Amino acid sequence: MIGKAVEHMFETEDGSKDKWRGMVFACAPKDPVLYMYQLLDDYKEGDLRITPDSNDSPPAEREPGEVVDNLVGRKVEYAKEDGSKTTGMVIHQVKAKPSIYFINFDDDFHIDVYALVKTS
Repeated sequence: MIGKAVEHMFETEDGSKDKWRGMVFACAPKDPVLYMYQLLDDYKEGDLRITPDSNDSPPAEREPGEVVDNLVGRKVEYAKEDGSKTTGMVIHQVKAKPSIYFINFDDDFHIDVYALVKTS
């Protein structure tokens, strides 16, 4: 099931229906009937950056659009639209799609899904 395309018909309170398509990113390790995938149109470009560690060597050069590897356990910082910032940690890289990472922010109990690629 991981890496497969899925679709679902969401019905809103007013009765309208929205067709959604996506990809299964992962299976919950302790409950194999739970799957993780992107919900609706949650994707948006934002200002997420990897927080440098003092022990890190300089990052290797990457081409724009190239997948960012080895980020699990790294701290991240996100600049919100109101100018405030929040920090979190990369907690998982999706094996079926290596550019997809799960991030847990310090002030939120949700797990956010990001596609991380080098943009410049």
